[in-house]
Amino acid sequence: MTANNLSVRPLVESDLAEWFRLRCLLWDELSEDDHKSEMLGIYEHPDTQLVVVADVDGRLAGFLEASIRPFVEDCETDHVGYLEGWFVESDYRMHGVGRELVRAAENWARRKGCTEMASDSEIGNELSLEAHLKLGYEVTSRLVHLRKELE
Repeated sequence: MTANNLSVRPLVESDLAEWFRLRCLLWDELSEDDHKSEMLGIYEHPDTQLVVVADVDGRLAGFLEASIRPFVEDCETDHVGYLEGWFVESDYRMHGVGRELVRAAENWARRKGCTEMASDSEIGNELSLEAHLKLGYEVTSRLVHLRKELE
């Protein structure tokens, strides 16, 4: 793969099936219905939601979902760009595809008036953490969510 083969662009309707396939690889615990519901919500709100795809020779090799959030832990503003989900297929990793996806999301957030960009990564997902750190993101805190069912 060369940079000439890579195009990072906004999602178009003809990409929906491939976006769904890639989402299922990233979030394999979600049901098909949950994926479709979330995708519809994202697709219908282009003012606050973005999906960019990495097209390599006409095949989608990755995607990134971003949003504008009114509040993000450890951020100073009330209008923050947020990397919601980010995935590059293994054959295309370490070639700058993820970097270009993030760059597109950051540029979109700037155009939307954001001065901060944030993200998260699950504790233990060292691959994700390393990728974020390489792109200039810094750890601000770590959190474990807990729950108890009340009877």
